[in-house]
Amino acid sequence: METGYRFAHLSDPHLPLPSVRLAGLRALAGKRSLGLLSWRHKRQAIHRPEILAALMADVATHAPDHIAVTGDLTNIALPDEFERARSWLAQVGPPDRVTVVPGNHDATVAVPWEAGLGRWQPWMSGDAPAEGFPFVRVRGPVAFVGVSTAVPSPPFLAIGTVGAGQAARLEAILAELARQGLFRVVLMHHPPLRIGRSERKALTDRRRVQDVLARAGAELVLHGHHHRDHITSLPGPGNLIPLFGVASASAAPGGWADPARWIQFTVKRRGDGVWHLSALVRGYAAGGFRTEARYAMACGRQDAAP
Repeated sequence: METGYRFAHLSDPHLPLPSVRLAGLRALAGKRSLGLLSWRHKRQAIHRPEILAALMADVATHAPDHIAVTGDLTNIALPDEFERARSWLAQVGPPDRVTVVPGNHDATVAVPWEAGLGRWQPWMSGDAPAEGFPFVRVRGPVAFVGVSTAVPSPPFLAIGTVGAGQAARLEAILAELARQGLFRVVLMHHPPLRIGRSERKALTDRRRVQDVLARAGAELVLHGHHHRDHITSLPGPGNLIPLFGVASASAAPGGWADPARWIQFTVKRRGDGVWHLSALVRGYAAGGFRTEARYAMACGRQDAAP
């Protein structure tokens, strides 16, 4: 087994929607009603709990040091969904070994913190108390930086926004983590670039985030949202920043997106101060998971000792 710090990335599990009969007509009005129709007529056939269970079993066999989940645990952001997602997170692992950031489905409508995202706070908070977004979790040589792109949006839109305040804090955080000599992994649901031609699902202030990353740098950016594997890079301060997107963790084959995937990353530092990153992509096929691809790359220069 390859040595180094190993962490898994998965996204968009879209856990099964609980019964909505007790939610009431008022709770199901507006955008939630559209999401409910989408679930009943399309998404429940795509997002299969047995595939998600098989993916988590495959993750367990690889025994990563940490697991990162980049959003969309829910479908229409009902309070019962947040509670079920909390139970699922507890099964995935303890809060110190699992990190989550929210997605657009988790912000289908505005939900009070204590009834919604606040239920995931043990898995969605930093090492510093009351840190908010972006939060920072240092695990071994890796600093996981959790960014929220989850904002309520009008019907038929799945946009995300980081916002000026969060972007400014992100830049300061990344600069400080660089001084500490850590491998910086930015976690966000929406990718910080446009994928495809439509703005309907885009990050509205992606150029602001791109500018932050170009100035402050990062060693890796991970996202979900588009339910497809996506590998590219973004300009950093003197080096390119790898950017990986991953398909939905529960997607059945034959749908409109890629079948279920997860990625295991391994981080090591070479003697010359350069980080080495390898990626193992595991995908669902023929009733189980298999290795779909492997990648290896150098990720920037390590100028300060941790």
